[in-house]
Amino acid sequence: MTGKSPDRSLLRHIPKVDSVLEHAGVKGLFGTVPEMTIKAGVRQEVDRTREMVLGGVITKETDLSLEKVAREAARRIAKMDRPRLRKVINATGVVIHTNLGRSPLSEDAVHQISVAARGYSNLEYDIESGKRGSRDDLVEEMLCRLTGAEAATVVNNNAAAVMLVLRTMAAGRTVVVSRGELVEIGGSFRIPDVMEASGARLAEVGTTNRTRISDYRKEITADTGLLLKVHTSNYRIVGFAEEASLEELVALGKEHGLPVAVDLGSGCLVDLRELGLAHAEPTVGEVLVQGADVVTFSGDKLLGGPQSGIIAGSKEHIEAIRRNPMKRALRAGKLTLSALEATLRAYLDPATAVEKIPTLRMIATDKRSVADRTRRFGNRLSGLPVRISTIPGVSRVGGGSLPLEELPTMLLALQPENMSSNELEARLRFQDPPVVARIVEDKLCLDLRTVQSRELSDLEKGIRYALQDTETRGRGEKNRI
Repeated sequence: MTGKSPDRSLLRHIPKVDSVLEHAGVKGLFGTVPEMTIKAGVRQEVDRTREMVLGGVITKETDLSLEKVAREAARRIAKMDRPRLRKVINATGVVIHTNLGRSPLSEDAVHQISVAARGYSNLEYDIESGKRGSRDDLVEEMLCRLTGAEAATVVNNNAAAVMLVLRTMAAGRTVVVSRGELVEIGGSFRIPDVMEASGARLAEVGTTNRTRISDYRKEITADTGLLLKVHTSNYRIVGFAEEASLEELVALGKEHGLPVAVDLGSGCLVDLRELGLAHAEPTVGEVLVQGADVVTFSGDKLLGGPQSGIIAGSKEHIEAIRRNPMKRALRAGKLTLSALEATLRAYLDPATAVEKIPTLRMIATDKRSVADRTRRFGNRLSGLPVRISTIPGVSRVGGGSLPLEELPTMLLALQPENMSSNELEARLRFQDPPVVARIVEDKLCLDLRTVQSRELSDLEKGIRYALQDTETRGRGEKNRI
């Protein structure tokens, strides 16, 4: 903190913790908020007040009144009492937003989570035989039907899936991979680091932009355990570029008796061009048909399900992966599997999958539909101290998927009359629920592609409250706490 030289004489005017606890604004919280939370909140606020005095931020005795400290303590307590993981309205237009929890689940998936969470379940119990079962049985049959795989298993995320495949199929041996595929995605997840942690050794071939099948052939030795192909779903190399095809890699693997694994990253089960996208993304089924022994992909990106890592492929390799002791450490829990099962079940009927799975539905929504929805919502904001307009824009698939794909959209642009667009953006983030938007050309812009219908009412309330002046907001603050 920075400020004037501290006036240490003000320290004696800081209200005592017991006095703040007895103030009506705090005392009234007992019975609705845990006592431990109230006491911790008051102590933290008194400590913060002391730090502000010592930092020269508070310089007047009037800023140390019991009323002010108690009011700030009540706000702090309310914040502490709220769940840390909260609902957020995503108005950014990024469909698979990693920072906002990636793909929202379908209603069926949410229902199945509730069923699994409320009581006991047959997670590892075979009802027909009355004996112990396998949790993979809950989703394996559907995964095989949807992808054409002989077998499949599920772990807690795709990084875990890649590590488990490498540890099972190539621990202590080299894995050959193109330099152009040594990707890094969000959270500093790097293929070389995962490979090192798995116990496999990296053998990188080719150059960043050009790798031929001859480069792989030259690197194969008696110590080689696996050929790995990583789909660069989070970036593209364009221009003077070349890569060995999966068919070439499979043929080379058969020639030398080596398995081929493919990390698809995002992974999808449908042809995205049928949703109106210009760029093709290989489906899991297509990769397996081309001869890959094992494929890894995420359950919570283009698939539109819960965070999980799926491993599909030959029965021989999947069974070996299941026997790896690390599989137990990385396995998915009952809530994940219940949501994944419901998501996969939606794909069994392609005609309705797009409507049932929010991620697919948002990607498939055309600009005209977004524009109509945007104009209707904008009309609901008439009379507020803000200039409202619609401007063309671009939504993104997100989640490290389809980096070149642009989804034409229509943005609702707000230019407040009594504050800056940046202040409005900040105020929206502090609403309940928080609203995350973006600034475009000094305008606060909302992309309703990623706002669900049931959220529109909360979005409108948040905008109305955020646009209020400071005095009006102050009068309503008590109710919002």
